[in-house]
Amino acid sequence: MAEERDIKYINKDFSDFRNQLVEHAKNYFPDSYNDFSPTSPGMMFIEMASYVGDVLSFYQDTQLQETYLTYAKDPKNLYALAYMMGYKPKTTGISEVEIEVTQILPPDGLEPDWSQAAILQPNTTLRSSDSSQTPFIIEQRVDFSFSSSYDPTEVIIDEIDEDNGDPIQFRVTKKVKAISGEIKQISQNIGSSEKFKTLTVQDSNIVRILDVTEEGNDNVWYEVPFLGQDTIFEDEEATSTSSNGLPHTLTLKKVPRRFVTRFLSSGYLQLQFGAGTNSSDDSVILPDPSNLNLSNDNGNTTIDKAFDPSNFLYSKSYGIAPNNTTLKIRYLTGGGVVANVPANTITTATSTVPANVFFNNPKPAAGGRDGDTIEELRENSLRAFNEQSRAVTLQDYTVRALSLPGKFGSIAKAYATQDQLTNTNTVNTVLVDNNPLAVSLYVLSYDVNKKLIQGSTKLKENLKTYLSEYMVLTDSINIKDAFIVNIGVNYDIIIRPDYSGRDVVLNCNLKLQELFDSAKWTINQPINLSKVYSTLDKVKGVQTVQNIEIVNKAGGSYSSFGYDIKGAIRNNIVYPSYDPCIFEVKFPEQDIKGRITTL
Repeated sequence: MAEERDIKYINKDFSDFRNQLVEHAKNYFPDSYNDFSPTSPGMMFIEMASYVGDVLSFYQDTQLQETYLTYAKDPKNLYALAYMMGYKPKTTGISEVEIEVTQILPPDGLEPDWSQAAILQPNTTLRSSDSSQTPFIIEQRVDFSFSSSYDPTEVIIDEIDEDNGDPIQFRVTKKVKAISGEIKQISQNIGSSEKFKTLTVQDSNIVRILDVTEEGNDNVWYEVPFLGQDTIFEDEEATSTSSNGLPHTLTLKKVPRRFVTRFLSSGYLQLQFGAGTNSSDDSVILPDPSNLNLSNDNGNTTIDKAFDPSNFLYSKSYGIAPNNTTLKIRYLTGGGVVANVPANTITTATSTVPANVFFNNPKPAAGGRDGDTIEELRENSLRAFNEQSRAVTLQDYTVRALSLPGKFGSIAKAYATQDQLTNTNTVNTVLVDNNPLAVSLYVLSYDVNKKLIQGSTKLKENLKTYLSEYMVLTDSINIKDAFIVNIGVNYDIIIRPDYSGRDVVLNCNLKLQELFDSAKWTINQPINLSKVYSTLDKVKGVQTVQNIEIVNKAGGSYSSFGYDIKGAIRNNIVYPSYDPCIFEVKFPEQDIKGRITTL
């Protein structure tokens, strides 16, 4: 909450001004005026001047207060201060939901006929069947013919021929994310070039800009965080020969046509374009000897001239300004609390889809909310100061790696450390490998069954491209594979009287499966045996936990890396190896075994 503080610049009020004016008259006009009674005409004028001074002092103090984020109250000033701190205010909050997209396919032998698999283009629109009639959008492309660990397709036999047992039809399902919102479009006519041209989208509940294009040509304008940034991330559909199961490849693209957005306190959205008036590509202003080592007419060279690296030719380094064209601006609106619709209500498609494709949301939509309040805006702005998009600390690298968008590959586990050792048993993808004190980023991924595996080469290349935009220039980082140590858990328990041994062991197994769920474990996390004992002790029917043994599973279907579990136990804790590794119970149903014993 805002701190209640009366900030004063002059620190004077009505009484102070009046007393000072009275003292001034006594000192400089002792013979001209000496009647300072409350009813005298002279005191009337002194008090009128004091009133004016008091009012001006109040407004001056208020303006000073509005320059401090913790004390400002005017929404316009808070929005300006929020952007200065790096926070983009939210005028609405969209809800998200997981949609099951199902298609009924005929058989092709004992398999579905994949030649009839549907492909739903991005921005497929749906609508809820409850009273709110909230629109939803599936932003990603849905391709039933493609399946990988990052985009699996579930196949179920929907109907069987009772005579011969052959399948009659299949039900194939994909799970995708949908967001609440509606796509709208406006057109803006642009005349001659204008530096830092600004347009305003006057609508309510604006979420974001989807795209900006020009009518009559293929020019596309790209949104960037600030106009000085001339590159964006772009995804390309990967080829089957090089994708390693990844649907998209991440690349960096240079964009001379770019813009930034800014929300106003009214809820409207402003777009601001660059200052350049030349339509040529930005590459012409990149520094090279031909445009830096230039001499002027009198023979003076630029050898000792100080250049601004961001705009050394004073041209269009902040992007091109649109001119003599019509811009088509598509944007997303919606959200709010009303968008949190119940389960099993998003079943109707409002865009054209095949008749044998169906939609449903097994869980309710969540996350919809109204825009930032004054206090939320203040607190979020203060928090954003520490959330700059730069990888500086080890935690920054870990979080940034885990935030890689899923379509470029999923980083399941990440661990950053300052490590001078280069392990010869793993393949390194090196961003910069000339620093003996480089940061080592150890990563792992999931397979289609959510088992830990080493990341593919293409995944690491995408991660390398992604991290390169956030690294400090002098940083060096090596991307490595972490080791996977597969383990099993054997335990002996004594059960209480009147309890079924089978049920107790089953409940113990379920508790340990939950404890050793790989989603809850991180690289280099030790195993606390005391916690394992405590977990089993809490199961109903368990009287005593006699023994717990952690065993290594290696070879065959398990990891090829063996580990001396007994030698790694100190004070009832199983410690990981010096080289970063993670403990994983790969097959919980068979690797967690319980036995009932007696005293």
